[in-house]
Amino acid sequence: MASPGFNNPVFQAPQQGAYGTPLQPPAAQQPNVGYAQAGQYSQMGVDAAAQSRIEGAYTAPAAGAIETGRMTVEDTVLKTLMLFGALIVFAAVGWVWTLGGALGPQSATSINMLPWIIGALGGFVLGLVNSFKRQPSPALIFAYAAFEGLFVGGISAYFEFIWPGIVIQATLATVAVVGVTLALFANGKVRASAKATKIFMIAMIGYLVFSLLNVILMWTGVTDNAFGLRSVEFMGIPLGLIIGVLVVFMAAYSLVLDFDMIQQGVRNGAPRKFGWMGAFGIMVTVVWLYIEILRIIAILRGND
Repeated sequence: MASPGFNNPVFQAPQQGAYGTPLQPPAAQQPNVGYAQAGQYSQMGVDAAAQSRIEGAYTAPAAGAIETGRMTVEDTVLKTLMLFGALIVFAAVGWVWTLGGALGPQSATSINMLPWIIGALGGFVLGLVNSFKRQPSPALIFAYAAFEGLFVGGISAYFEFIWPGIVIQATLATVAVVGVTLALFANGKVRASAKATKIFMIAMIGYLVFSLLNVILMWTGVTDNAFGLRSVEFMGIPLGLIIGVLVVFMAAYSLVLDFDMIQQGVRNGAPRKFGWMGAFGIMVTVVWLYIEILRIIAILRGND
């Protein structure tokens, strides 16, 4: 189970192109057959101009996403950076909106929760819409990034007000986890497997059930702890800390699945627009990872 959005067949067919036929590399990406073969054209009655064009085709640089119209890793990375740029801009808006401008709130109860709520609801709805769309929509994916930015900015501002310095700590930790996971994946040290993915799916279902139960208990007032059941201690350790560490490993494995699906889409010759789906999937996972790390640090600092 990778991030939402990778359930499209273009990310799953192992040895076929986007339309069920074996994928052939574009002419500019095919191996260079050498000048010896190209020189044979002169013996076949091909004039010098035609021979020059043929040799130019063989020696031209590899075609990119624009020339081929196909999804590439580089183009997906560019789209991912664009989405995170939009998220950061709207996170700044959510931050300022939450704290009420330059003066800031006088207490935690005076913090404006509206951007947090709007961002969470909008991000949830658009996350579902983008996940189940058969064809990616850049406009809807950017809209998702905007709502997620409001949510991330709002919740970050709230946590920063209570525990100063926590946002930079969570950000650095998130970047470190993403960077290490990407480096290990690029070097072939970690790969997705059927067995590990099954375990991941079971753990994910359990985590979702726990999170839903925790929210219900907090809304109904059964528990008045700051983090609900996460604040309950097990052998002197907050339950939220134990679960949080496990979830960080789950999010890291989800990133591995994301990277693997993107590579699969490239191998399958998926249309270039599906790079937006790859970028969307990575954003979902990274935001999830950041929020969980933010909560872990808050639990740790809350017990100081």
